[in-house]
Amino acid sequence: MPFEEHRPQIAADAFIAPTALVMGQVTIGPASSVWYHCVLRGDTNFIRIGARSNIQDGTIVHVNRAAEAAIIGDDVTVGHACIIHACTLEDRAFVGMGATVLDGAVIEEGGMLGAGALLTPRKRIGRNELWTGSPARLVRVMSAEERARFDRTAAHYVELGQRHRASLGL
Repeated sequence: MPFEEHRPQIAADAFIAPTALVMGQVTIGPASSVWYHCVLRGDTNFIRIGARSNIQDGTIVHVNRAAEAAIIGDDVTVGHACIIHACTLEDRAFVGMGATVLDGAVIEEGGMLGAGALLTPRKRIGRNELWTGSPARLVRVMSAEERARFDRTAAHYVELGQRHRASLGL
């Protein structure tokens, strides 16, 4: 839906669940998916989601007025019921179910925030690092094999999103 003069820009092959709310200054890239009961509210700043990323059921993505947008790269997985607020999730970042990422925080390429964790403002998860807890702390750097297992999630959601599009006649 629009907000003032801004309308979401959504790639033709993205899957947006019928119960998701995508509003205002939101850009969603090719083969990405926004699942049931998500809210992406780009009212006072912008939200940008790259290609093949998935924002799973019940997640909220919002921005910080004129200060920080919400930027989500390519092949990113955001698990069920997360809060993503005015932060940056670089390519291949992974946010576990129920986790919260706050203003100005960054999850670098391949970084992972575990389920239920809280990444406080302006914290930075490095490449391939796994952080857990509330507040989140570094647990370890993941091996290439371990990280590769999580990369399969993004590809799975691309395929699943296309199945949902077809099933719903979208």
